[in-house]
Amino acid sequence: MSSNFLNPVNTQTWTNGRHVVRCVKVIQETWDVRTFCFMADQPILFFFKPGQFVTLELEIDGESVMRSYTISSAPSVPYSFSLTIKRVPGGRVSNWLHDNLSEGDQVPVHGPVGLFNAIDFPADKVLFLSGGVGITPVMSMTRWFFDTNANVDMVFIHSARSPKDVIYHRELEFMASRIVNFSLHLICEKQNLGEAWAGYRGYLNQKMLELMAPDYLEREIFCCGPTPYMVAVKQLLQANGFDMRRYHEESFGATPPEVREDVKELAEQAADAPQVPAADLNQVEFLATGKSIRIGPNETVHAAAAQLGLHIPKACGMGICGTCKVMKRSGEVEMEHNGGITDEDIAEGYILSCCSVPKGDVTIDF
Repeated sequence: MSSNFLNPVNTQTWTNGRHVVRCVKVIQETWDVRTFCFMADQPILFFFKPGQFVTLELEIDGESVMRSYTISSAPSVPYSFSLTIKRVPGGRVSNWLHDNLSEGDQVPVHGPVGLFNAIDFPADKVLFLSGGVGITPVMSMTRWFFDTNANVDMVFIHSARSPKDVIYHRELEFMASRIVNFSLHLICEKQNLGEAWAGYRGYLNQKMLELMAPDYLEREIFCCGPTPYMVAVKQLLQANGFDMRRYHEESFGATPPEVREDVKELAEQAADAPQVPAADLNQVEFLATGKSIRIGPNETVHAAAAQLGLHIPKACGMGICGTCKVMKRSGEVEMEHNGGITDEDIAEGYILSCCSVPKGDVTIDF
């Protein structure tokens, strides 16, 4: 094709960092789920990998609050992105968003980041498993494959509490009616009085899975949902000899019990630990404020900042969301992250303060 018929695109593109966006639309998906659509005031192409998430920077009752949500739209609609959020009983952030975020409001957002995505694990045959609002990342993947006419054989299995709780119901049925490589299966735990439902009832089990996806052992599986749902799915797959290297998950819900026990044990160990010799302490200096502190060999950069009264924004504390990214000017750290930072950012000198442990004296631009 002759380049004479091509015009260069000068629109800015989205990169992992802080951006201010504006809410341009609010869609009521179900009785307790809304989709918030965002754009930038100046046109930006929101490129991301389907399945990734962003972190919202909010001010609630005068307090800065960070919360991460998966992008539910697809990068095939590049000038905007959407977040689908369920109102959680007692949930401070979700309730605030449902009650306060309206069209025209501006919100700072960090990201996009995340290892759970359809681009890094290409496959000809995929199985999407989701429960509740865990549908959002696999919906992003499905929309991407649908919009790009991808030659991917998709089986989509979603579990909801009742028919009225099925998110994106009409859109899913529309896609299933348009292409032959998209097989849709919906499961409802219960059926309320007066609700019509002819689909599967109860909970996903082996017999259902074999009926819906007889070749599930041959598929790349992407799974997201509440913790009990994730545990049940993994147990089912492992019991049938599924190659778990082809299983990818993004979980929503309470911290797993084993993680809580690990945290408790670490806290007890820290309380009983002997005083660290001065020679083993590492100095962390924060250039913008001129403050510095000496910390123990296993303490993080974020902990050092907190001890000095410096507030580096943080959401997950596990190297996932990327909110706590700062520039390291000198020194070495050991950073064990979970996808919250790109290789390009690392090459430039950025670190995630929540999971970066100094290996000597370091200086931080904060």
